[in-house]
Amino acid sequence: MPSKFVASQSVEIPVPQQPIPIQHYLRQPQRLVNALVDPSRTKLLADDIFRLKMRPLSFMSLSIQPTVDMRIWAESNGTIYLRSLSCEILGIEYINQRFDLNLKGHLSPFQIGKDTRLQGRADLEVEVELPPPFSFTPKPILETTGNGLLKSVLLTIKQRLLHQLLVDYRRWVILQTEETTIIQKRGELPLWEIE
Repeated sequence: MPSKFVASQSVEIPVPQQPIPIQHYLRQPQRLVNALVDPSRTKLLADDIFRLKMRPLSFMSLSIQPTVDMRIWAESNGTIYLRSLSCEILGIEYINQRFDLNLKGHLSPFQIGKDTRLQGRADLEVEVELPPPFSFTPKPILETTGNGLLKSVLLTIKQRLLHQLLVDYRRWVILQTEETTIIQKRGELPLWEIE
């Protein structure tokens, strides 16, 4: 019988004021993915579809390594959405054939007076049929362990978001500002102003 584990995580991030609004930065999901995940563990499959190879996770005495295909896209207002499309568990075929992962989330900019904040939420759900002897483990122990593992995965993502996103945004603004100066000397419009 399959076991089901769930976790949710919310985030709110104050965004320091920059010459280019963060909405322009958020319209580039590739940058966001590279800011949040080590580029050596990501692969671009299509315009908005990425394959993310997670670090190995320990669940009871099992070590599993999920590889997740995700669709990550942005709307014109800068809201980013993500949805898992498929998942493969490397190393344990029994679990791979009986494993289902569903991740969905969003991150949206909003204004409070002159201040900009990012507000987001991620929901992660895993359904898996565990092999014996794990299938004989009492359900409350399984649920506590599984839910705790998913919560730690989302917490790690949240920590990277809090630290890496604003660092990469600042770096992007500096690059864009330098580019804009060069482009203005040539009499052209910067790309972020054309959007």
